[in-house]
Amino acid sequence: MSDTLALLGGSKVINFELNRYNSLGPEEVEAAKKVVESGNLSQFLGCWDPDFYGGPKVQEFEKNCREYFKVKHAITVNSWTSGLIAAIGAIGIEPGDEIIVSPWTMSASATAILHWNAIPVFADIEPNTYCIDPVSIEKNISPYTKAIMVVDIFGQSANMEEINRIAKKYNLKVINDTAQAPGSLYKGKYTGTLGDIGGYSLNYHKHIHTGEGGILVTNDDELAERMQLIRNHAEAVVKDKGVTNLTNMVGYNFRLGEIECAIGIEQLKKLDSKIKSRIHAAERLRNGLKGLVGLKLPEIRPESTHVYYIFPMEIDEKVTGVSKHRIYEALVAEGVSDISLQYANLHLLPMYQKKIAYGSKGFPWTSDICKREVNYSKGICPVAEGLNDSTYLGYEMCVREFPDEHVDLVISAFQKVWNHLNLLK
Repeated sequence: MSDTLALLGGSKVINFELNRYNSLGPEEVEAAKKVVESGNLSQFLGCWDPDFYGGPKVQEFEKNCREYFKVKHAITVNSWTSGLIAAIGAIGIEPGDEIIVSPWTMSASATAILHWNAIPVFADIEPNTYCIDPVSIEKNISPYTKAIMVVDIFGQSANMEEINRIAKKYNLKVINDTAQAPGSLYKGKYTGTLGDIGGYSLNYHKHIHTGEGGILVTNDDELAERMQLIRNHAEAVVKDKGVTNLTNMVGYNFRLGEIECAIGIEQLKKLDSKIKSRIHAAERLRNGLKGLVGLKLPEIRPESTHVYYIFPMEIDEKVTGVSKHRIYEALVAEGVSDISLQYANLHLLPMYQKKIAYGSKGFPWTSDICKREVNYSKGICPVAEGLNDSTYLGYEMCVREFPDEHVDLVISAFQKVWNHLNLLK
């Protein structure tokens, strides 16, 4: 291998594509095959009937999730976006109500709020964990705030102790978007189980998956019933079921099928081992990168675990003397794929900058239901914005398998680039 940087004409450290992450195996193939052979691919009925809750694999997977996450209720849905919509509807949100959310998350965390004609309000993130900042949450509470959407980003929990204290003080509901952190722990409890509602994504690049899907969790009987109703054509069910609270009983087909749940049953069995493997790879990467000047490595919240959906880093250009963009180019040239210079800053998306969502007239922001002017201008989330502008470098561990020898190649590529920083200036 040439010592000359690949960006400057040398050979790459990594000259092949690393294996894509795959949590599926023969167990899932056999489980899906049995469902197909049964002919029973879905058993949901959109009316009040024993099959309102789905077929045997749906109910078995939900039971296993209840036991794993140590919660009273687990409800499967056909995507985590669907799960967020069901959760927000279940808490009784009214048009024009505000929900505080992080800007560093997938767009659905905020559009699920807009779905109910409520208003997303963006709070900044913590500079060390990138989770939503309790201090910023409290600063953004208004008389119209009804809930906090807590995003447990990159693989670890937000500061739930402080967030729950704030929620109790202002009588707010808490929804955990734990899409990226299934199986991680916060003070001995599973991340995502410490709010009123939480849940996990089963999208294909998560730690475990069913292709698409999600799992809602709660210990509240009423919220569980309302999410089950929203999942499955609520308006057609409430009369016969004897439901009298019709708030947000606009139902959908958010149902996860028997094949996906059969796969999910097998995947859940593997979650602990997949987490263990990811943590091992991340710690090996951390040990190999520590000491590289100007490179900040991920911080783990005290009394918490991190399951590394993404391995977030920061580059201090004052120390390296080289911009993060130039370092990024050098790493990519060395064969390091799946790194990124930015994460989401949702408040800067065109939807929020133009305040155009439903129709062309600015609904809901310009309607009578919106009770105040909500600011989405650049500058409202300085930590999140500064990371994207100047320092953030994310390694997407969710994309690849990481045997030790491949981790070592990534480490070698970083070390090679850092050994030649003077040539990148």
